[in-house]
Amino acid sequence: MSLWLACPRLHTTVAALLLSMATSTFALDTATIVSSALSSDCLAYRVVGVCYWLNCGRSGCSVRTSVKVRHYVPDAVVSSYSNTGENPWLEVRAMSMPNPTAKAGGDGTTNDDNENNLARFKNADVIGHPAGMVFSQFASASGYACEGAGTAFMPYLLSTLDTLAWRYNVPEMAYPEALIPSLREIGTRTGLNLWGNVYPRGGFLHQTDDHMSGAVVAQRAGDIVTRRGQIHVYQPLLANARDGYWPAGALMETDASTGKWQELTPTLSTSCAVFPHGNPRVQAQRGDYAWTLWRPYSCCRRRGQVFLGSVDFM
Repeated sequence: MSLWLACPRLHTTVAALLLSMATSTFALDTATIVSSALSSDCLAYRVVGVCYWLNCGRSGCSVRTSVKVRHYVPDAVVSSYSNTGENPWLEVRAMSMPNPTAKAGGDGTTNDDNENNLARFKNADVIGHPAGMVFSQFASASGYACEGAGTAFMPYLLSTLDTLAWRYNVPEMAYPEALIPSLREIGTRTGLNLWGNVYPRGGFLHQTDDHMSGAVVAQRAGDIVTRRGQIHVYQPLLANARDGYWPAGALMETDASTGKWQELTPTLSTSCAVFPHGNPRVQAQRGDYAWTLWRPYSCCRRRGQVFLGSVDFM
């Protein structure tokens, strides 16, 4: 057994060191993103039940058990940024450069400090998280680990290729969720913490706070890729269930049991939260934000040929 796996305190210390080093940098690069995945708060590893397997051999059949675990996996990096072609994640910026149908970006404004009806536009990219084996080793230190749905550096959604839906809100501008207040909103009006509406799932919204705008657009992008059959240009970020493996499903706003967010830029966080949250919101100078989307998976080790079922403790 390696020293890394044998000493939980060691990987916690190294994670903190790497995160503190990454926080001091301005550019968001792959090394920073990989080190950010070493977060025990976002991982939230726990044993949730027992799985039962029928194992048959020459001497007969017996029922074996294995521990059922649940934890979050960093499936993707979701970038939300104003200037087309300027994804804050430097190494993947070339994936979403301007094209004839998606050139301009930024906000519509009269430059009035008191303006409260500001039309903002954000591009969005959903790209597979690059942590790979580093995260697998980190998660395995707690016990048996589940695999996520994301493939490193795989583009699941690039808004520059989704022009009709992302820039013109076609056809989602006519959906009930886009027309009826309180349907699919991030936050609540009564709680005075409304960040924005999920629908229509495009790049335009009205919001005076740029950080909130970026978060709402990131939520929209995550909402699209965690569902099948959406009228967008994208690849579903979903895994198929199998014996002893229960993958994450559709992302829902304000529901941490479907997914949560770790801020990468303009500030690097060591913890995860859902939108809306009360954490300090730092405004990006160029309107570019990025989060890791962590999603929950449950699994257990195969210990037989036939899966008989599982029992959860809670």
